[in-house]
Amino acid sequence: MNPSTAFGTVFADELARCGLREAVLAPGSRSTPLAMAFHDLDGAGRVRLHVRVDERSASFTALGLAKASGRPVAVLCTSGTAAANFHPAVIEADESDVPLLVLTADRPPELRGTGASQTIDQVKMFGGSVRWYADPGVPEKRPGSAGFWRSLACQAWAQARGASGTRPGPVHLNLPFRDPLVPDGAGPGDWPESLEGRPGGAPWTAFTPPAGAGPALDLAWTERGVIVCGDGDYGAAPLLDLAARAGWPVLAEPSSPARRGPNAIRGYQYLLASAEFMAAHRPDVIVSAGRPGLSRPQTALMGLARAGGTRHVVIAQGPGQWADPQRAATDVAASVRLTGAPAPSGAAPSDLITATSWLEDWTQTDAVACQAASAVLDAEAGPGLTEPAIARDLLAAAPAGALIWAGNSNSVRDIDSQLGSRDDLYVAASRGASGIDGTASTAAGAALAHASEGGGPAFALIGDLAFVHDAPGLAIGPGEPRPDLCLVVVNNDGGGIFEALEPASFGSFERVFGTPHGASAEHLALAFGLPYALVTSPGELAKALDGTGLRVVEARTGRAANAALRSRMRAAALEALSALLRARGR
Repeated sequence: MNPSTAFGTVFADELARCGLREAVLAPGSRSTPLAMAFHDLDGAGRVRLHVRVDERSASFTALGLAKASGRPVAVLCTSGTAAANFHPAVIEADESDVPLLVLTADRPPELRGTGASQTIDQVKMFGGSVRWYADPGVPEKRPGSAGFWRSLACQAWAQARGASGTRPGPVHLNLPFRDPLVPDGAGPGDWPESLEGRPGGAPWTAFTPPAGAGPALDLAWTERGVIVCGDGDYGAAPLLDLAARAGWPVLAEPSSPARRGPNAIRGYQYLLASAEFMAAHRPDVIVSAGRPGLSRPQTALMGLARAGGTRHVVIAQGPGQWADPQRAATDVAASVRLTGAPAPSGAAPSDLITATSWLEDWTQTDAVACQAASAVLDAEAGPGLTEPAIARDLLAAAPAGALIWAGNSNSVRDIDSQLGSRDDLYVAASRGASGIDGTASTAAGAALAHASEGGGPAFALIGDLAFVHDAPGLAIGPGEPRPDLCLVVVNNDGGGIFEALEPASFGSFERVFGTPHGASAEHLALAFGLPYALVTSPGELAKALDGTGLRVVEARTGRAANAALRSRMRAAALEALSALLRARGR
């Protein structure tokens, strides 16, 4: 057996022993040894292989698989600019703590810097965006190689999943191969040692999970506290228990795991935007987790501690990592332990306390604000479609157990404004770097993982720019695992989110920010052989969502009209809050 084939066989086998279940391949020549090994594991039912023609699509598919499963996923490509196309997904994985095994094949050292085809500098090409990097050198036929390769696979796996004490995230292995790249007919018997792994399918190296992140921070109870939960894959149960025991509202973004329970405030963005409400409801304590950042009012809330009078405790995402873009945190802690909270007589520490007047204020004003905004939205009902209503109808039609993938820009914000407290939906988004690249591919990967974990169907609400930007993500070849995913494309022919920002008042807006493209979603769907439906009236969406497999539903809207609608909804909510506060004498 030649060294390249031996490495591919041993390394892939060891990753499967560690727990690898999904691998994504963008085909090429230099990656042949590992590509063939993953194909063999797929045939044996040990690893499911996904093949994509485009490296960027492959890497974002792997990102979605890993995000939805919580398990490291391998993504493999050939040498040259193929590897460079992985970079956006690597950045998102880094920012979102998504475990990826980024495997880039490379030319051997003697071909680097010689002008050889498909040879670029791949050494540490992803910079600080990876948790760990290794370039193990060209595989060689010598004693000790098999143990080195198996140990390398285990180390990469541990680093990706955070078993070494770091946060989960992407790791990069740059793997140079010499010819021959395909099996030469010789078996493992001509190798100077056994290529077998540990007995019983055990991994070469087992990692014990690191000890706890440290003692909890003692936080004295105050009635005026809020919990802010941003995007991220973290345990929400302790935060929801804290909210219940303290009587605090939960301001949870839709892609956080905390948008559920009676303390969740659906219209929190309206409340935070009301100067009158916030003047009367300035919190004494803010506890935040994940990566909040959907709106400017939310950002202003997170910065209150800068002026003093408010304590802001940030729950760390991992060692040395926490989200505090306002630089306002007063404390960073692994967890919080509440002291002095009232509780019913004889109650256990985990029992809920009765709602405080503070919490009642938040929940009642939330209901008033949402009702006022919904009344404006309902008044728009007519022959045309509106983007907030599309989000509302999608959420209402999604069955229990469904995955909702929220595209960035307006899509995730419309879902935020329309999503009630539902614990039977899994809402996810790429909010690490918050880009629109790879949207369809990531949603497809998440749908595949969601289904393999026993989840229900998947739906993605995305904009037309994201759809066009990731058109290669629709290319899934025959025989490949196909996601049960309905892509709901809100088509306003351009960048709708910019309509609500400062550039909209300038004459250059339409060309350099609106970016109309004129592309046909129907033609794109047909080009890739996908079922397509056009929704033209509010009552059609639920029916159009029916079906299985990858499919496209388009809803055409207008950018300026929807920006104006959102503005009217916000104004109505703020006016309703103002009237309520005046009636209360505040």
